Amino acid sequence: MIKWVGAILIVIATTWVGFEAAKHLSQRTRQLRQLKVALQSLEAEIMYGHTSLIVASQNISKQLPKPLSWFFEQFAKKLVKGHTSVKGAWEESLQEIWRFTAFKQGEYEVLKQFGETLGQHDRVSQQKHIKLALSHLEREEADAIDRQNRYEKMVKSLGVLSGLLLVILLM
Repeated sequence: MIKWVGAILIVIATTWVGFEAAKHLSQRTRQLRQLKVALQSLEAEIMYGHTSLIVASQNISKQLPKPLSWFFEQFAKKLVKGHTSVKGAWEESLQEIWRFTAFKQGEYEVLKQFGETLGQHDRVSQQKHIKLALSHLEREEADAIDRQNRYEKMVKSLGVLSGLLLVILLM
């Protein structure tokens, strides 16, 4: 009887691990879409609202779910404090929330490059930099969708099947 309870617990645990890994794949795709929406909102705030970067970041942080809302909230707080440049505030905020996101290194590089240009140009040039970042993020999103479609079901199945294999080996 105890063997069966242990076997069931093993299968449940490995299935949970598989579903968590699959969830990470879908979170990356969802967070990339949210990031694109955030950058489009930033573009609208800068171009049409003539809003300062601080107010625009605060507004965007209220519109997004976590962890991206944390990023824009931290960015706005660092700008309000004024102890660092826009580039420095962007990079520090990015590093602080990075572990909470499902992003990969490619997204980090795109966001880091975008942060280097943020606030250094006129509105028209800034709009071009936002559009460039959006095009890079679209490429990353296509990769994330491809990975999700290719691996999500496999990872879920692998969790269940590895649990069953482990139970068979232990019995």
